[in-house]
Amino acid sequence: MQQALFGGGCFWCVEAIFLQLKGVQKVVSGYAGGHTDNPNYDDICRGDSNHAEVILINYDETQISFEQLLDVFFTTHDPTTLNRQGNDIGTQYRSVIYYLNDGQQQQAQQSIDQLKADGLNMVTELSPAPKFYPAEEYHQNFFARNPSQGYCNFAIPPKLMKLRSKFQNLLKSE
Repeated sequence: MQQALFGGGCFWCVEAIFLQLKGVQKVVSGYAGGHTDNPNYDDICRGDSNHAEVILINYDETQISFEQLLDVFFTTHDPTTLNRQGNDIGTQYRSVIYYLNDGQQQQAQQSIDQLKADGLNMVTELSPAPKFYPAEEYHQNFFARNPSQGYCNFAIPPKLMKLRSKFQNLLKSE
């Protein structure tokens, strides 16, 4: 089992996307990249800790590659807006890849470089993985447990539609 650590806006949205992918065994929403220990959601929302909302993905690399995870990541959020995803504004919503090894760093840098060469103004941060703090339990698997929540109804379905239209071959069987 391998791991990846991504931040692409609200972790509810990013988690909902990656849970749809074959080979993804588990996704844990959490916080990383800040300057305080044991942050909580209130700290994150106030911007006090400089942590990003992130997801830790456990995946089977025989079913899905890190490169495929990167493709999904870059397609399902906006890697060109600094500290913002849609209506979510603040450093906690930054686009970030925290690499866990040299191979991930190289693959992520190649993806970023290619997107820049394609004309995108990339702002995605690429940094070594800092300490990961799991978010509070009520944030885990949030969309599946709260499908009628207003924010979820507004923000997540368009991302899932994009995922289904562009990555049908990577989706788990229903």
